[in-house]
Amino acid sequence: MRRQASPSALSGDHLQALFAPRAVAVIGASDDSAKWGNILAQRALASGDGRAVLLVNHRGGTVLGEPVHVSAVAGARALDVRVDLAVVCVPAHGFVASVADAVSAGARAIVGITAGLSETGAEGARVETEAVAVAREAGAVLVGPNCLGIVDTSTDLQLAHAALPAGDVAVLSQSGNLVLDLASLLADRGLGISRFVSLGNQADLGVVELLHACADHEATRAVAVYAEDVVEGRRFLAAARALRTAGKPLVLLAPGRSEAAVRSAASHTGSLTSSSMVVDAACAAVGAHRVDHPTQMADLLLALRQPRRMSGRRAAVLTDGGGHGAVGADALSAVGLSTPVLTGPVTEELRSALWASATVTNPVDLAGAGEQDVLSYVRGVQVLLASDQVDGVLLTGFFGGYSAGQSDLAAPELAAAGLMADAVVAQHKPLVVQTIYPDSPAAVVLSAAGIPVHRDIDRACTVLAGLVEPDPSPAGLGGELPDPAAPATDTSYDGARALFADAGIAFPAAVSVTDVAGLEAALDRLRFPLVLKATGRLHKSEDGGVVLGLADRAAVRAAYDDLVARLAPPTVTVEEMADVRDGVELIVGSVRDPKFGPVVMVGLGGVFAEVLADTACAIAPVSVAAARQLLLSLQGAPLLLGARGRTPVDLDALAEVVARVAGLAAAHPELVELELNPVLAGPSGALALDARLVLG
Repeated sequence: MRRQASPSALSGDHLQALFAPRAVAVIGASDDSAKWGNILAQRALASGDGRAVLLVNHRGGTVLGEPVHVSAVAGARALDVRVDLAVVCVPAHGFVASVADAVSAGARAIVGITAGLSETGAEGARVETEAVAVAREAGAVLVGPNCLGIVDTSTDLQLAHAALPAGDVAVLSQSGNLVLDLASLLADRGLGISRFVSLGNQADLGVVELLHACADHEATRAVAVYAEDVVEGRRFLAAARALRTAGKPLVLLAPGRSEAAVRSAASHTGSLTSSSMVVDAACAAVGAHRVDHPTQMADLLLALRQPRRMSGRRAAVLTDGGGHGAVGADALSAVGLSTPVLTGPVTEELRSALWASATVTNPVDLAGAGEQDVLSYVRGVQVLLASDQVDGVLLTGFFGGYSAGQSDLAAPELAAAGLMADAVVAQHKPLVVQTIYPDSPAAVVLSAAGIPVHRDIDRACTVLAGLVEPDPSPAGLGGELPDPAAPATDTSYDGARALFADAGIAFPAAVSVTDVAGLEAALDRLRFPLVLKATGRLHKSEDGGVVLGLADRAAVRAAYDDLVARLAPPTVTVEEMADVRDGVELIVGSVRDPKFGPVVMVGLGGVFAEVLADTACAIAPVSVAAARQLLLSLQGAPLLLGARGRTPVDLDALAEVVARVAGLAAAHPELVELELNPVLAGPSGALALDARLVLG
């Protein structure tokens, strides 16, 4: 997508013209059924009663039996109307003239179907820029170009390649075919579309302005976005927060999870942070939900219509067979949910509620109790939903099978489904059901109560994971950027240490020396053992530029002479060596994403971070509390908490380091990368052992 500077603001007048126009001009109307001018002329003529339609083609004549005007201006005069919305579907060479004609006829909104512009190269970009300038000069806004139209079912406006079913989901998309796919999937679930906008090149209006428009649109309850590139990341965050404030879930389909890591990264931080991770971090910052394909999107849009959410990632599995329980637990793990072992009072409650053969530790296995007492399903769900040890419940297996056929248990199962639905609706945690019989009468009762029911275990677990409710806030993740600090200009090792130290981050005592005399003076001030570092290299460990564990003066002198002889560094830093025996090494850094700005990253392993590949990132700045949660999201977080008898690290001090690095990155837009690697986290604090800055 190519976005021009200073996007147009969407006023109420523009919104009226875009989504509820009183007069529409189709510029490029055609009798050729293979052309967009024919498709959109048909859509326009079939739209709401009382809406004037001007068919425009410089050749004149008729299209679809209706008179054609040689220009929008001529048509507006002939019909004595002012054009509100113009849909332009002419070849690229006529685009600027058509936009000029539209605004001369009064158009305040233009939808550019025309392709062959900025997506094709410099000349196309020049034409596109000129057309946008013409529209803006007249006070109009432009959608596209290179787009597939616009729809608002609440005003009976259907100006796209296909008529879309009415509903309350707004869809903003770069892909036209994907919208057809999603519309069909939504219709299968009893849902439909309130608005559809094809984003195209986003030369003027983009996804940000349209998200804000959806936040204020009464007919929209949820928003689905397909975007291959979120062009204006920080403004996207603000728009997503506006949707959240309005109580409208945002579901984002953003392809690219397989994309390679950020290119040309000078630091380990950059090489360990992919653009897909950044999109995930952006979603976490604003409470948006990211999915991987249209079916997931439709499933989640349906589930999010209900208010019940998971406040954490702990799930209980209730099953009527061990196999389904084991498969369900694995599927939950694959989507990032845990199935903790249940203990204490909840297991006693389950033993009282279920028969003696049931397993009550999680998965909770009824072990065939349904045939003995179908209400055991209900009691199991009730106990698990009431437990403070889980945040949501997966019911998996046979439930629904009794009512699917001729059985004496059909009526009891239907009654159980009703009781189960009542239990779910009466509280705040979600239940998601996977069943062999998703179309059974019992399953229909659950679905009617807003309980997600699926045949496929992967889909059921993905929906449950999608109902995890993040708690984003401007103070927690990706808040407002501070005013820039005085720019950092010294990116040497000493300069990097000084910048971080001024932000309150602790380092071992160190002295930089340039000659033997300076070395001897440093040895009088520092405590052994010592470390020598040859500066002047981005990665000082390359070529043996770091020498550890120097226990006395003789060892230091020998190591210094060797470094100078081999590497001729501008300076050598002499540092006190930290005791790493009770600590955990991490990497803490930030990269400046071209869309979202500063992104803070944490990872286990320090210098081995790339080997372990256990990292997490968040949009900066972040609060200390958010930094703590980021650290706990690492797979190796048990090491920080005292795994296998180790003493826990000072997690509060470590989180403070992460938050301070994020704050520095947010305050220094001139720095594209900042890195502390390693950071030694121990029981009594956190110590940065190396620092690096990269100017952009």
